[in-house]
Amino acid sequence: MAVHGEAKLSLVTLTGMVVGSMVGAGIFSLPQAFGKATGPLGAIIAWTIAGIGMLMLALVFQTLAQRRADLDAGIFMYAREGFGNYLGFLSALGYWAAALLGNVTYFILVKSTLGLFFPAFGDGNTLVAVATSSVLLWVFHSLILRGIRQATALNTVVTIAKLLPIFVFLLLVLLAFDWKTFRESFWGADEAGLGVLASQVRNTMLVTVFVFVGIEGASVYSRYARKRTDVGTATVGGFLFVLALMLAITLLSYGVMPKEELAQLRNPSMAGVLAAVTGPWGAIFVSIGLVISVAGAYIAWVLLAAEILHSAATHQTMPRFLARENSSGVPANALWLTNIIVQLFLIVSMFSDYAFMLAVAMTSSMILVPYLLVAAFGVKTALQGDSLFAQVGRNSAETIQSLLALIYTSGLIYAAGVKYLLLTTLIYVPGTVLFLMARNEQGVGIFNHVELIVFAILSFGFFAVIFSITKGYMTI
Repeated sequence: MAVHGEAKLSLVTLTGMVVGSMVGAGIFSLPQAFGKATGPLGAIIAWTIAGIGMLMLALVFQTLAQRRADLDAGIFMYAREGFGNYLGFLSALGYWAAALLGNVTYFILVKSTLGLFFPAFGDGNTLVAVATSSVLLWVFHSLILRGIRQATALNTVVTIAKLLPIFVFLLLVLLAFDWKTFRESFWGADEAGLGVLASQVRNTMLVTVFVFVGIEGASVYSRYARKRTDVGTATVGGFLFVLALMLAITLLSYGVMPKEELAQLRNPSMAGVLAAVTGPWGAIFVSIGLVISVAGAYIAWVLLAAEILHSAATHQTMPRFLARENSSGVPANALWLTNIIVQLFLIVSMFSDYAFMLAVAMTSSMILVPYLLVAAFGVKTALQGDSLFAQVGRNSAETIQSLLALIYTSGLIYAAGVKYLLLTTLIYVPGTVLFLMARNEQGVGIFNHVELIVFAILSFGFFAVIFSITKGYMTI
């Protein structure tokens, strides 16, 4: 697509995409999620690990945006450039699937929040909840079809609006903070010990992944940036801002309610924490903030989902029909496919008792492979020592950053566990049909030898999951 000057995105808008993508449903569930897993000490360690790891990943995105300005489709192109067509496709597919599942969690959590006041919405997966979500889904769809610039401008406004209730929450909880309550939950267990603490930290890692998903928002939209340097600045700046919010919300909550009570809160658990300080109106206030927040995050994520399909199709890794745009320059076919699949997932959610938690875990697992491939490409590029890295000192720093990001993302895959990693094959293997279509359109061979081995491994995992589910060994 030819991008004219007036269609370019500013640093503020790109930063809004990063913050808007990360500050969604997950931030409002932090008190309960951490209360179930650990105490303040474990939370501090977990956020330190996640903060350093994700910062290294953010720096990799920043470095690649500057050094490989020729790769203007972000997360998908890095994987393809470094490791071939099929792994590039899997990166695009995994990112797209994570966006889909993330959008489903947004709808479910909003309706679950309304269920606090209107029983017909239940836990967000009743017929009334799904019908309402469906109406909102297609209203947003119509809005975004009007144009990328209008939708991203709305996202910036909504991002600012949704931060206000979070700041009010932090101020009121800070004023009510009790050191005695904080200290009583400090170790997160009756007996202190490194083994117990390590287990607690591991149990929080997928939560931290879920709330940081979206860090690559500016990178995905790099083709719209006014300046390439704005992509890296928006990524790192947006990440550091959101990290400070996450840490503050988590730790301050331990000073209001004991760990055991936090663990029992209904999501959005920030509502329960504020209600303990202010009374019932606090829950209403946070619930309104959540609705605004999720609206903004949804806009950001549906744009990201459509954009990654469009970019992959433009670069001949997805079928051509996904590259088509409407008169407003919006990748309409990619948007239609995205929202049709979201609609199907919403319908399926009516038949699951824990749809929200499953979607959260699957979103985190699906995004890990694309993140891992970006970190690996950062390492590969830094170690090449070509003209793109003429400054030896800078090259050494970038190598270390990329290695740390690779270690962190590998550790996350381990923390996710085998079950959710295997469940991702339910999307990767059937989704490979899109790759076959694209290769057929180009009249070229499907897989090389390495890619064939990768597909065989994924297929083995796929059939293993199907067998385990039919035999009752695994549930979803």
